[in-house]
Amino acid sequence: MVTGRTIVAPSLLGCDHGELASAAADLERSGADWIHLDVMDGVFVPVLTFGAGVAESICSSVSIPVDAHLMVDRPAALVEAFAAAGCRYITIHPESSEKHIHRVLGKIRDLGCLAGLALNPATPPDIVQWVAPLLDLVLIMTVNPGYGGQKHISAMNGKIRTVQRMLEEAGRGDVLISVDGGVNSSNAGTLVNAGATVLVSGSYITSSSDRAQAIKSLKV
Repeated sequence: MVTGRTIVAPSLLGCDHGELASAAADLERSGADWIHLDVMDGVFVPVLTFGAGVAESICSSVSIPVDAHLMVDRPAALVEAFAAAGCRYITIHPESSEKHIHRVLGKIRDLGCLAGLALNPATPPDIVQWVAPLLDLVLIMTVNPGYGGQKHISAMNGKIRTVQRMLEEAGRGDVLISVDGGVNSSNAGTLVNAGATVLVSGSYITSSSDRAQAIKSLKV
């Protein structure tokens, strides 16, 4: 199934962290549909990246949506700052220490943003059906979060199909399904056929000598 409507969201994780706003603007000029921000706190994942101040600089440098993927232990404490920074989507993990994911998703929406839920590879997708009314995006991790350049876990293709079915059964077929981890031109078609509508890709795009062509190759 070739649709041509795939949303490509480059991750800035592998870019020079002193030039992230410039990198985001360059990716927009190269054809990116969104910018994906890997926000890491050094607790939920081993790596520490950046906070809402950097996100604000990135958001102000582009006209396309920015998705703040909060790989943090206490996302509720950060969502207001990332909403104020200008992020259109804010995506959180149910595996964090947050006890009330339903409440946090509601808070994201109350702030005027779109709410995303990220599922690690070993996380069962069942939670989706219980929070479906509050979701705008489900992010399926096809690597374990924390580092760029990891090998794609192809077994997650079945999870994409399961999540798509759950959303449709809940009357939320409008929710976007995003995939993050080892995404490239070799697996993009398979992921879209499984139900993905957003492809997050880091090093495949940002390490390319022709970023525009790399982005184009994912628009299946």
